[in-house]
Amino acid sequence: MEYGAASEAEIRDRAVESLKRKRALRTQIGMWALVSLLLIAIWALTGADFFWPVFPIGGWALGILAQAWSIYGPDSRPISESEIARESDRLRR
Repeated sequence: MEYGAASEAEIRDRAVESLKRKRALRTQIGMWALVSLLLIAIWALTGADFFWPVFPIGGWALGILAQAWSIYGPDSRPISESEIARESDRLRR
């Protein structure tokens, strides 16, 4: 649905959902930073040679990147009526 055809209530609902997703991303980044610091501190205090925290830190970072992509990436915008019509035409052929 295009924004021009959407009611004010629908637009508001979309805006609220978008803001919730962005707030969740910021929370996720903050938790990632805190846990990363904790893991690095544990690594430093144990005197380990191999930097093993890279695995949980990196894995979690990939998840955060995927979450950010779903919010800010090119596929995060609403599907327009023209896109639906184009895809429907393609499927009819």
